[in-house]
Amino acid sequence: MPLIERLAEGVTLYCGDCREILPTLDKANAVITDPPYEDEAHTLQRRVKRGGGINVEVLPFAQIKLHSRFEFCREIVPKCTGWALTFCQAEAVAEWRDAFERAGAKYKRPMVWIKPDGMPQYSGDRPGMGYESIVAVWCDSGKSEWNGGGRHGVFTFNKNDNGSIAAPHPTTKPVTLMKELICLFSNPTQTILDPFMGSGSTGVAAVKLGRKFIGIEIETNYFDIACKRISDALNQPDLFVEWPAPPPQQTWLDMWTKPFVAMTEGEGGPQ
Repeated sequence: MPLIERLAEGVTLYCGDCREILPTLDKANAVITDPPYEDEAHTLQRRVKRGGGINVEVLPFAQIKLHSRFEFCREIVPKCTGWALTFCQAEAVAEWRDAFERAGAKYKRPMVWIKPDGMPQYSGDRPGMGYESIVAVWCDSGKSEWNGGGRHGVFTFNKNDNGSIAAPHPTTKPVTLMKELICLFSNPTQTILDPFMGSGSTGVAAVKLGRKFIGIEIETNYFDIACKRISDALNQPDLFVEWPAPPPQQTWLDMWTKPFVAMTEGEGGPQ
C-alpha cells in the first residue's frame, strides 16, 4: 500500500509507483510532470558546479525505458481531461509523441525551457545544453484550448530560483516556471496531477495559485521533501489567491474582461 499524505482538501500526495497508483485515482484537469531522463543524461559527462569546484554528478535514479514510457502514457491519458506536459530531452520528443499517440492523446507541439544559468560544457568538446524540451499533448476528445493565445511555447527561466539555496533534487524545476505553465494550461480551481513529483515544485506552484494537486513520488526521501515544501506553500499562497478556490469554472479571459463589461452595463467597477 502506498503512503498517503492529505495535506489539505484537494491536496493529496502518494509515495509509491505511479503505474500502480494512477489506476486508483479520479481524473485530473492537467498533468505537468518531469519523468526520469533518457540514456543520454546518464553519462559521466554530466558536470556540475558544487562548492567552488566542478564535479561529475551521475543522476541518482534510473533512466526511463521504452516499456515504462508506454505504460505511463497508457495510464495517464484516461486520467487527464486536458493538457499533459512532459519534460524531456530533445532526443526523446519523438518517442514521447509516439507513446502518447498510441495511448489516444493528440500530440500538439514540443515546447522549450531555456536556462540562462545552465552549466556550460566544461569538457569544451561540444556545445553546452542550455534548454529542455516539453512535449505538449491534449488528452480530451474535444478541441484543445489554453490561456496563452498565439504566444510561443518558449519559456526562459533560470534553473535556480532560490538564490544560493541548494536545489532539493538533482533535476528540480524552478517554481516560477511551473507557475507559468500552470497558469497557461489550466484554470483556477482545477486539479493538477504530477506522477513524478520529485521534490514537489509542481505542487508548490499549484497550491500557491489556488489549484488542487495530486502528486506521486516513488523515493521516500524526495516524498518527504515534497510534503514539507507543499505544506509550507499552503500556508503562504500568492497574493490575491484564495485557497481552496470557489467551485465555478472561470477562464483567465473571463477574469480580466468581466469588470470592464460590468462598468459598461452600469454595474460598477471592480470592488
